Amino acid sequence: MKNFFKYMLATIVGIIVVNIIFFLIFLIIVAAFSGSDDKVKIEPFSVLHLKFDYPITERTSNNPFENINFGSFETKSNPGLNDILRNIRKAKEDPNIKGIFLDIPDLNAGIATIEEIREALLKFRSSGKFIIAYNDMFTQGSYYLSTVANKIYLNPQGIVEFKGLHSEIMFFKGTLEKLGVEPEIIRHGKFKSAVEPFILDKMSPENREQTLTYVGSIWNFLLKGISEQRNISVDSLNLYADSMRVRNANACVKLKFVDGLKYYDEIVDELKSSSGISANKELRLVEMKDYKKVPNIYKSGKKNKIAIIYAVGQINMGKGDDKDIGSDDFSETIRKARKDTTIKAVVLRVNSPGGSALASEVIWREIELTKKVKPVVVSMSDVAASGGYYISCPADIIVADHTTITGSIGVFGLLWNTQKFFNDKLGITIDGVQTNTNSEIGSIYRKITPGEKAVIQESVEQVYDVFLSHVSEGRKIEKANVDSIGQGRVWSGVNAKEIGLIDEFGGIETALDIAKKKAGITTNIRVVEMPERLPFFEQIIKDMKENTSTSYLQKELGTAYKYYKTLKNLTGLSGIQARMPYDVFLY
Repeated sequence: MKNFFKYMLATIVGIIVVNIIFFLIFLIIVAAFSGSDDKVKIEPFSVLHLKFDYPITERTSNNPFENINFGSFETKSNPGLNDILRNIRKAKEDPNIKGIFLDIPDLNAGIATIEEIREALLKFRSSGKFIIAYNDMFTQGSYYLSTVANKIYLNPQGIVEFKGLHSEIMFFKGTLEKLGVEPEIIRHGKFKSAVEPFILDKMSPENREQTLTYVGSIWNFLLKGISEQRNISVDSLNLYADSMRVRNANACVKLKFVDGLKYYDEIVDELKSSSGISANKELRLVEMKDYKKVPNIYKSGKKNKIAIIYAVGQINMGKGDDKDIGSDDFSETIRKARKDTTIKAVVLRVNSPGGSALASEVIWREIELTKKVKPVVVSMSDVAASGGYYISCPADIIVADHTTITGSIGVFGLLWNTQKFFNDKLGITIDGVQTNTNSEIGSIYRKITPGEKAVIQESVEQVYDVFLSHVSEGRKIEKANVDSIGQGRVWSGVNAKEIGLIDEFGGIETALDIAKKKAGITTNIRVVEMPERLPFFEQIIKDMKENTSTSYLQKELGTAYKYYKTLKNLTGLSGIQARMPYDVFLY
């Protein structure tokens, strides 16, 4: 009994201590964020410091736990693409900002995202202000972005990665065979290769063709941009990539990839000189996370609003969040924008590989209804394919970057037969009863029957036909022509414009300009971002319940988190899918 009371007392003390710790953490978080909206004053002769050492998302996150260092309890508000573009535009007009320092060794962002930032930087430079880029090493993505600079410098022992793009796909057929798991595939579209990793051990000829086409298109576009800014011919750039001639710092200077070799202290001196600061004073670097607190110099409108609705992540039925699109929540957001008479136009910002065909249909209907009331312009980001294209096709105008991954007009169904796995590997047998002939259709414990497969195939064909019809009506293309460019094939933005899947090249700013014109607005507009963010304390409670483990995984896994998320998404597939063949990571 004595030991029992000791145990109970220790338990109670432990609970109290844990609660006190969590309460202290909560107070620290509140204190850290309470001053996060304080305005920042910029001193004259300042330089905006761009150092994207985090994954760039579409919107600045309001997740209080996402950017906390639990070792020091420091918080860091990493600006999303929306704030990055807004800040560069603001800096262009800010007399206190004399230039930009690009300090970007690597970029965790899609190529279309990089392209939008690059275009904003080119506009900044056109104002006469300077951009200086420096690093110890440049990856291909960071180098492409840095070519907008007036001067590019490299550490004397540094390197520039320049080797071309490649795309790799992991195949699981051998693993599934060893486990005794048989995939049951029902699809339409010879290019709909989402299921290939489960049934093949290498790329099909069709998949190899489509992948080489869009990867080649993206590479050619990047070469063109580098060529224009560095005055190196495209042929020479390809030669350098093939021969790996850009192998050390001296070669980088000789081949005009960089303008000189310097150490960081020398770059500080050049930044001082370029910004008008004397050598004996401190360089005035302004961080992006601080600059976003600086009030806008230009005034926005009050009455005429344009809503940017962010469609980011996989498309699912039900509720969604910042990382995925739920048909219920997202449809409600679109309805709210449609019924709000002060919102004169909608820009649908799509960064999605697709997902559930039924969820895509639900969202498509809301876009179709909204289009009848006010202009709808789609702005495609890194990926707007399959279901992402499904919800985009009814728009008045579709805008995409040259490197956007789009198309993938096709559908598939995926079932699993795990009978051998349970029987042979685990010694488990499954038995049961059913009231009707097809009661257990979709069971993972047996092979699908030919009759069941025929029924599902019919459903796949029906969904594909509806998909074709929506694209045909929305894009004013004959249905047979849509089928010829469909079949699940993936296209780059350049290819997509050639075949009529998009209308114009550009980013979110281009889409806003088009929406403004289509709405007949001649005055300044006010941009409203949707879905609306939760109030601060509600967001804290929500994230404490749902997102703490996700944030921890992202920090622990780093760049490998994307592979974990891909596998997690695959295991959660249900119903007929309008989804990208695979997640695209170009290196």
